[in-house]
Amino acid sequence: MGKKKITDVVTELAGEYLSENGYELYNTEFVKEGRDWFLRVYIDKTPVAETEGAETEGEAEEQAYISTEDCEKVSRFLSEKLDESDPIEQNYYLEVSSPGMDRPLITPEHYERYVGHEVEIKLYKAIDGIKNINGVLESFDKETGAVVVNSLEPVSTGKKGKKGGKKAEPESKRYELTLTDIAKANLAVVF
Repeated sequence: MGKKKITDVVTELAGEYLSENGYELYNTEFVKEGRDWFLRVYIDKTPVAETEGAETEGEAEEQAYISTEDCEKVSRFLSEKLDESDPIEQNYYLEVSSPGMDRPLITPEHYERYVGHEVEIKLYKAIDGIKNINGVLESFDKETGAVVVNSLEPVSTGKKGKKGGKKAEPESKRYELTLTDIAKANLAVVF
């Protein structure tokens, strides 16, 4: 069975259980590392807007947090279901975890969800000499795959090495990209 089929099987096995328990499947991967195979399942809480809601921001953050108990609960369920259906021929390790604070943006739905959040983007090819963009994900168009990021780039306002030159001042720069320009995108960890 190919990688895609295994991840599809996991999606089918876990879908109803996850939604009934306030979780959602963020990503699944079946990869070989060295001699071992790993089935990695990343879960997240269903967004607060889709649940009964939280009265305060602190409650919303708590609702969105995946605990080790959540991972254990889903791991036990998936392990049992995978043992019953036995879709994977080789030995593998099942890992269930949160996608983390610096979660990768993989699907168009991830980009849609995190509009307004700070992101770190690595490009395949440099734009204006820049391959790494850190900024706020301003918008995402699911139909075209257009991604707009507002970045704060230091811009020199004086000559280098001259005593009278001014220090670099942050200036907002807007990047209009497509998903095909992006090699990797993650949420930025902001403290």
